[in-house]
Amino acid sequence: MDHFTYYNPTKVEFGVGKESLIGQHLAEARVKKVLLCYGSDRIKRDGLFDVVTKSLAEKNVQFVLCGGIVSNPVISKVREAISLARLHQVDAILSVGGGSVLDSAKAIAAGVPYTGDVWDLFIGKASIDSALPVFDILTLAATGSEMNSGAVITNEDTKEKFAIQSPLTFPKVSIVNPALMKTVSRDYLVYSAADIIAHAIEGYFTAVDQPRFHSRLVEAIINTVIENTEILLANPDNYAARAEFAWASTQALNGLIYSGTAGYSYPNHMIEHALSALFNVPHGAGLSVVIPAWMKWYQDRNPLQFERFAQNIFGLKTAEQGIAALENWFNKIGTPTRLAQLGITEAHLPATIDIVLTNAKWFGLADIYTKDVATTILKSAL
Repeated sequence: MDHFTYYNPTKVEFGVGKESLIGQHLAEARVKKVLLCYGSDRIKRDGLFDVVTKSLAEKNVQFVLCGGIVSNPVISKVREAISLARLHQVDAILSVGGGSVLDSAKAIAAGVPYTGDVWDLFIGKASIDSALPVFDILTLAATGSEMNSGAVITNEDTKEKFAIQSPLTFPKVSIVNPALMKTVSRDYLVYSAADIIAHAIEGYFTAVDQPRFHSRLVEAIINTVIENTEILLANPDNYAARAEFAWASTQALNGLIYSGTAGYSYPNHMIEHALSALFNVPHGAGLSVVIPAWMKWYQDRNPLQFERFAQNIFGLKTAEQGIAALENWFNKIGTPTRLAQLGITEAHLPATIDIVLTNAKWFGLADIYTKDVATTILKSAL
């Protein structure tokens, strides 16, 4: 096990009705006015908006609305929100929604005190030296953004999908009520399952030093996701399954399964970011296409771990059987496994590969993921 420092300052409030506590948490942090960020009007139709604003009013916390944040959040909306936050001199950012809203909230929080363009923080032109506090109420389990400091945003002009990360962008309080997730569509449930699995397997397969304890944690997360996805597809109102799915999502990317792990990378995310940046496909749907193709190419670099995956996830023997079983499971639940299902054809590959190569430089993987490698992986996903 490699040396590590594990740091996670986020307080998680987990359970039914916890969203009514948001006003209290903001008041305790001496917040007087928040930028309330959200995506669609679903939070208003479902009654969540009323619960949140009532809680804020009870604690005399004012709010400024910033709606319309989209899946695969974009930098133009972040810039718009930063201007709004500055105009109204808010003290904090409150995200009510899924990972896209929360990622936007983190970028907004970092961008408000920065005097330059917020995209500078994503391309390494400037560092995050201060940020407004971030609070959130989660309505979709997938990204794990509720308990980490990362935020991924797409630049529509350059087609770059990059991330920021700083100790200053950890949420102060994250409220996770699995009951709020029961209206998530079938499509986004299965896309979320693929996203969580992707977070878990990146280090599991690529790490130079992968402790057995961490492998067991990863396998527990994946088995939990597989089991509870199937339960939820049959019965979307099953709270117990929602709760296990949500907590597995949080654990997949809160740093725990990567503490003590060394020499790992995120190639599946690197490749998928090209798909969602260029074609605006749902991130999880892109990942379920990339993962099997990448696994087929990568398996010979870590054969024992791929065999372990086959055995401990699917009860099979060989790496090839495990890869096929995961691909078959993706097909079974209805998340895509081929680029054609996303409307991406061979004619789109040259532009896609160009973005993958740009991403490879940003991820520090350019030596491994050359044009030939990227072509091989993406062609196998057609």
